[in-house]
Amino acid sequence: MSGFRATIMVRNPQNCPVASISAETADSTTSVTRTQGHATSTVDETVVEEFTLPGPAALEDQPADSESGVELTTVQSNEHESVYRFERTAGTDCACEIVEQTGTPLSSVRAQDGALLLSFHTLELEEIAGIVDNLRDRFDGVLVEELSQGPDGESADPVVVDRNELTDRQREILEKAYEMGYFDYPKGANATDVAAELGVARSTFTEHLAAAQTKLMSALLDK
Repeated sequence: MSGFRATIMVRNPQNCPVASISAETADSTTSVTRTQGHATSTVDETVVEEFTLPGPAALEDQPADSESGVELTTVQSNEHESVYRFERTAGTDCACEIVEQTGTPLSSVRAQDGALLLSFHTLELEEIAGIVDNLRDRFDGVLVEELSQGPDGESADPVVVDRNELTDRQREILEKAYEMGYFDYPKGANATDVAAELGVARSTFTEHLAAAQTKLMSALLDK
C-alpha cells in the first residue's frame, strides 16, 4: 500500500501567533508543539504552544498586547536555538485545528515569512483535496507546497495527465522545481531557491505553482 505526504501552505493564517512572529522576525520557526489535540478542543479550553527559532533568544518576553497577540515566555535558549511558549484560547479559527478536525494528524508545523506550512500523511488524494477546500473556506492563499508519494510500488489506478493543460510558464516552473529537488523529502530546494533560479519573486513562483497543481490535482481526481 502506498500513501502520500503533503505540505499545505497557508499564506495568511489569521489569529496565528506563530505565523505573526515569523513575519516579525524574518526567521523560520520549527518544532511547533501543542498541549492537546485540536480535534476535540472547545472555545473554553486553553492551549499551550511552544515553537523554536534559530540562534540565541532574540525575542524579549512580550506582553499580551504585543503584535503577536500573546504573552511570550522564553523557556530555553542557547547559541543554536531558542524555545518560546505562549497560551491561547482554542477554537479561534486555527489552521492546525481545521486540519486535525478532519481526523488527519499533523506530522509537522512550521512558519515562514508570516505563512504556515502544515505537513501530514494520508492514503488518499481526496483527503488532501478536502483539507485544502476546508482551509480555503477560511483563509486566502492556500496552496499545496509539497506532494510526494510513498515508495511502495506503482499505483493500481493509473491516471493519464494531459500536460497541455499547463501553460508554458507553469511547465517551466514545475520542471525547474522538480529538477532542483523541491518535491523531494527532505527538500533539495525551497520556494525561495527555485524562485531565485528562475529569476522571479517567491510570490510569483508560488502563484504559478498553485495554478499548475490545481490543474494536476483536478486531473488526478477526475474533477
